[in-house]
Amino acid sequence: QVQLVESGGGLVQAGGSLRVSCAFSGRTDSLRTVGWFRQAPGKEREFVARVWSGGSLYYADSVKDRFTISRDNAKNTVELQMNSLKPEDTAVYYCAASGLFVAGDRSAYDSWGQGTQVTVSS
Repeated sequence: QVQLVESGGGLVQAGGSLRVSCAFSGRTDSLRTVGWFRQAPGKEREFVARVWSGGSLYYADSVKDRFTISRDNAKNTVELQMNSLKPEDTAVYYCAASGLFVAGDRSAYDSWGQGTQVTVSS
């Protein structure tokens, strides 16, 4: 079992930057993928980015070139640096983990954090 705790959400103006973090604990040696998803009001939860234990990165087209995901295996943390934020980035951001090497299929992730709110004002 892996526990995930997000932090760092908040309110920012359009064009600004924000960083959210995910601290994971428990059976971390079994983790292969840690990812970020987001869910806006009235919409389905969607994939944002993921990082594999070996360092491979993958992004949704909507955030590519604006967001950067990074993983620190020594500290058991994954961060999502978000730049050039847009109002449509407003959502609750969730950290998720899988024991497999997966991409954007949310059903492949079996551990989830509680989420952190990111609000981008226009």
